[in-house]
Amino acid sequence: MAQAQRKLSSVDPVWDRIIEDGKAIVQKEPLMGSLVHAGVLHHARLEKALSYRLALKLCSGEMSESILRDMADVAHKEDPQLGAAARLDLLAVFERDPACHRLIQPLLFFKGFQAVQSHRIAHWLWNNDRKDMAYFIQMRTSEVFGVDIHPAATLGTGIMIDHAHSVVIGETAVVGDDVSMLHSVTLGGTGKEDDIRHPKIGNGVLIGAGAKILGAISVGHCSRVAAGSVVLTDVPPCKTVAGVPAKIVGEAGCDQPSRSMDQILQDGIQTR
Repeated sequence: MAQAQRKLSSVDPVWDRIIEDGKAIVQKEPLMGSLVHAGVLHHARLEKALSYRLALKLCSGEMSESILRDMADVAHKEDPQLGAAARLDLLAVFERDPACHRLIQPLLFFKGFQAVQSHRIAHWLWNNDRKDMAYFIQMRTSEVFGVDIHPAATLGTGIMIDHAHSVVIGETAVVGDDVSMLHSVTLGGTGKEDDIRHPKIGNGVLIGAGAKILGAISVGHCSRVAAGSVVLTDVPPCKTVAGVPAKIVGEAGCDQPSRSMDQILQDGIQTR
């Protein structure tokens, strides 16, 4: 029984699929062989591949790849939820982004996924009273990926940031599970208070490109924020808001806006 339980715990269909994808890439494009072997096929688990990839991206003349890789390995070892969250994020991108055709793509090529995983390491460091190192990861994530997430911000699982350019998420922001957002989204604060000053985003929310959600407000579960909107007040669950300032323009249109990625308003205006 114990042996069967160990075998069951080692089953990882997400990683197995990534390995298959990697082998297919090498067979079709031999020039990618070195990259795929170093980044994927050389590793036994997704967590190890993530540590390698993030360290390779975030290292600099001030912080070596080996130091960052060892640090990420420790984080994944001490907090298994980091790996579990990464798998859910991978599936979110694969299921919602029509440009994603294989699970290996976010790991190797998509800066939105990589930025979220970098933040998860920074958030772990922050919660373990290693704030200066957390700030360094935030800085490098912003410089490399164009995504600036404060290490104290809380992200749920199943997060997709599509295109992921010029995204800003502030210190006291909270993002729920299964949230999708496009490029140039800001979850910003107002004022200089030390307490909560950033938005709380519910589960299943879809945030269109360029939307700004400002202040200690809430966006209810399964709502949609149209592209270019400026949200300054609470948004009820299951609603669509649009405009500057944003106002309710209708229902969300479906049970899971973040999964459907439907960005068409009822009058035919696109939210993206």
